Amino acid sequence: MIFLENEPMSKHTSFKVGGNARYFYKAESAEEILEAQKELAAKGLPYFILGNGTNLLVSDKGYKGGIIMLGKSFSEIQDLGNGKFKVGAGLSLGAFARKTIKLGYAGIHKLAGVPGTLGGAIYMNAGAYGQEISQTCLEVECLNTAGAINVHKAADCDFGYRHSGFQVSAEERIAGRPAEIILSATFLLESAETSGKDSYTLETEMQECMAKRKASQPLNMPNAGSTFKRLAVGAEDIPQQIAPGYYIEQAGLKGYRIGGAEVSTVHANFIVNAGGATANDIKELSEYVQKTVAEKFGIQLQREIILLGEF
Repeated sequence: MIFLENEPMSKHTSFKVGGNARYFYKAESAEEILEAQKELAAKGLPYFILGNGTNLLVSDKGYKGGIIMLGKSFSEIQDLGNGKFKVGAGLSLGAFARKTIKLGYAGIHKLAGVPGTLGGAIYMNAGAYGQEISQTCLEVECLNTAGAINVHKAADCDFGYRHSGFQVSAEERIAGRPAEIILSATFLLESAETSGKDSYTLETEMQECMAKRKASQPLNMPNAGSTFKRLAVGAEDIPQQIAPGYYIEQAGLKGYRIGGAEVSTVHANFIVNAGGATANDIKELSEYVQKTVAEKFGIQLQREIILLGEF
């Protein structure tokens, strides 16, 4: 296990901002995760499980607890046969998608461009272009603080739009209360024979999704993906619009800046680090966007991004 003190979180988040984590662990087994948990519990400190840091904003003041990151041993794909795959929580979602495309399996291929790890994707129920990670998930394997490994059927994971029951667990971890940690998940994918799509077709669809993402998102600037969740309904006078970016753009906020944080000129539902941004700049800008959209359209935007530490 790798152990560090006062580790800069700007090195571990896609925003490239954030202060130091008091303690930082990179674990290679369930036993090492438990060891880190016990050390932090003995110090009376909370902890947070880190994936690729692609949906996370860490305070400029840092995080007074411990960060536990899953190492390479949690990045394996096990082919169980007949379209079933067991995937470690530390593997990137893109790597899982590309591997299954080569094997001729559909169901994950449109998610290849979604940043982050498999564990983070399960936690957020990541989705894109009509696919969500929960659609093909069979079960999720977790570790509790007592050292027991539990397996939850997908039906028991409370999956919804950008939601899973594990989000409550993450909040409990931040507060220092016992919770479960995602170790792996098992999926059932559709074969080329039953889906009617060969590897070439799946690869083509993936590349089309990647091209759309590249053309419509500010991938060349540090960001954490969509800042706000898709709306359930639009404004009363524009009920068909459910995209937060539409309202942000109509409010005249594209390109609006606070410090080094900017509402992207490419996609209004992205806040980017345009250079020298602080975590506080990003948080303040997101709150300004929420306030402005609420005043103009009577809609309350909800952040997708997790805030960690004291702001």
